Amino acid sequence: MPIFEYVCENCEHPFETLLMGAEKAACPKCHSKKLTSKLSVFAVQAKSAVGSNIASGACGSCGDPRGPGSCSLPD
Repeated sequence: MPIFEYVCENCEHPFETLLMGAEKAACPKCHSKKLTSKLSVFAVQAKSAVGSNIASGACGSCGDPRGPGSCSLPD
């Protein structure tokens, strides 16, 4: 089930929610349905040919041994 990220246009509260089928999101703070979708990224975990775990996100460097939040993309 995908996680959707929104910002409420009414109270500017950012939040994530799980939605099923045609279900519509509402702000958990003010219950408004006037929302702006945020770009969501996801992580994929796979096994390499030698059996070690590889985790990568949109940039391909998530799970890098340099630590959480590090990214190997050039500045």
